[in-house]
Amino acid sequence: MSDATITTSQLSGFLRLDQVLQLIPVSKATWWNGCRSGQFPKPYKLGPRITAWKTSDIMHCMASFQPT
Repeated sequence: MSDATITTSQLSGFLRLDQVLQLIPVSKATWWNGCRSGQFPKPYKLGPRITAWKTSDIMHCMASFQPT
C-alpha cells in the first residue's frame, strides 16, 4: 500500500499505523491524541506489540476528515 490506496479486497482487513498515516496526513502524536479523544477510530490490539485499525473505520474517517 505504498501508493496510499485501498482496494476493494482490503476493506475487510486491518491497517497498521504507518499505513493509516499515509492516508490521513497527521503526525503520530496527533493521531494518538485523536484516538484517545474520539476524533479518530479506536485501535485494536492484535498482539502484545501489534496495534491496527479496521480498514472500514479508516475509510469512514477519511470521508469525514477535516484537517485543522
